[in-house]
Formats: sequence, C-alpha cells, structure tokens
Amino acid sequence: MDIGCHLPNQGPLATREALATFARAADERGVASLWVSDHVIFPRTATGNYPGGRFPHPPDKPYLEPVITLTAAAMCTTRARLGASVFILGHRHPVVMAKMLTSIDALSLGRLIVGVGVGWWKEELEILGAPFHQRGRQADEALKVFKALWTQDNPAFEGEFFRFRDVGFAPKPVQKPHPPIWVGGDSPGAFRRVATLGEGWHATSKTPAQFKEALGRLRQAAEAAGRPLESIELSLRFGLSDELLGKGPQAVVDVLAEYKRLGLRHVVLEFRRDDLGRMLEILDVVTRDVRPALERA
Repeated sequence: MDIGCHLPNQGPLATREALATFARAADERGVASLWVSDHVIFPRTATGNYPGGRFPHPPDKPYLEPVITLTAAAMCTTRARLGASVFILGHRHPVVMAKMLTSIDALSLGRLIVGVGVGWWKEELEILGAPFHQRGRQADEALKVFKALWTQDNPAFEGEFFRFRDVGFAPKPVQKPHPPIWVGGDSPGAFRRVATLGEGWHATSKTPAQFKEALGRLRQAAEAAGRPLESIELSLRFGLSDELLGKGPQAVVDVLAEYKRLGLRHVVLEFRRDDLGRMLEILDVVTRDVRPALERA
C-alpha cells in the first residue's frame, strides 16, 4: 500500500516556508504522494452536510488556493506524486482547469493525480457560478472537456454547459493518454462517474466496515459499465488523530492493514496541525515506523 499525506496549507502554516519545508521533508523520506483539498472561499453559512462530520475550518482561517499550492509543491519536490482530495469540478471553468492541470503535470514531469468531486457546499458553489442541483451533470461534462483538450489534436466539445471548437491546446499532459482521474464520493452518481470516466475511486472518512460496504456498490456500478472492479485504483483519505497516534505506531498499522486486506492501494494520511514541528514529528513516525510495518502486514 502506498502512503501519501496532506500538505499544510491552512492557518498558521499557510506560508511559503511551512509548505516548502514539509513538502521537501516528505519527498526526501519517500512519501508516495502529497495532497491538497479544495476550497476557494468559506461562506459563513452552510447548507448540506460536510462528509465525515462538521466542517473543520472557521470562515476567516487562512487557506491557500489548492491549484497554486500543488504547483508550488511540484517545484520543490522531485519524486512524490501530487494529488487533490479532491478538486471540486464546479469551482473553475473546465477549460481553465484543464490548462492548470496539464501545467502541473508538465512542471512535475508527470506526477499529477487528478482527484475530483462534485462538492457539497451549496453556498460556495453558487458564489463560484456552479448550478448546485445540476452539479453532477456539469461535472461529467467537465471531465469530458479535460479529456478532449488533453488527448485530441483539434479539441472540440458540444455539451449542455460547455462548448468550444477550433482551438489549440498545448502542452498536452506528460502522462499518456492523460493524468489518472480519481473520483471522490460514494453516491450512485459518483460510482457511475468512477466507472465510466475515472481510473480510480477516492474514498473519504470511511471505517473499514464502511469501505467494504461501499466496495460492493462500486463493484455493481463497475459491472454495469462493463469493467472489472480490479481495473479501478482504490484510494482513501484517512484522518490520523492524536488519539490514535497516542496508542503507538502499531495501532495505526493495525487499522491501515484492515484497509489493505480489502484491496486499498493508496492511503492519504491527513495529519494537518497548526504546528509545523508536530507535523514533522508525525511524518517521521509514519515513514520510520508505520510504513515498514504496513509493508509487512
């Protein structure tokens, strides 16, 4: 199982020094991937439920823009893959986003993972111009726009929300035919999106039992789309709490090994804290103690 971790991009650590220090330290320790989450603004009201519980950030907390953050990480690392958990497809026009993503892939020499989702925060999406109740259909089109621009010599697209023709688009992504698309969410629409438009599924805030149950539903969606579940990369974002860390590295290994036995290939450990020193301490525990034991599990 590959182990990635979330970059520090919020609160007191929303700085050049903190981001670069952590990214370089993780890269030097052989962390498989570095990740961002996607918010542009924090409305003071929220309609809907944040996946995994209450949204953890107050409205005025500094939060670096994720595309820029991932680009910065690309420029101060050489080995770790770079992903989003997840980019919200309604936050940016897909033509602009396709250009930004192919630029990250170029600057990182082909290390990008395109994690995507439709989002949950109605107020944020509507401020950014996305039709909340049609966001699923719009997201499907956005992914098709990405692929057209990334793979076609003369890109063209005609859809409900987006359309273009007679355009050039370069550079194309380093990865061929394009960077892998890992779709977040576990609704019927999300699983259909995984099976028909994605290369992987990116789960969030699931216990091993919940992950196992969701895999059954994902298998059904994959079979309906005519592809085996084994062709879908399985990844999970896992919150590494102080409570679990306090039980020792083996406790972390024991939990992650449950996911590994279910077929999980890539875990993104989320241990953002307000103190960079503490984050580096946890990084050492993960790479020195947890990773080797998990490889043997």
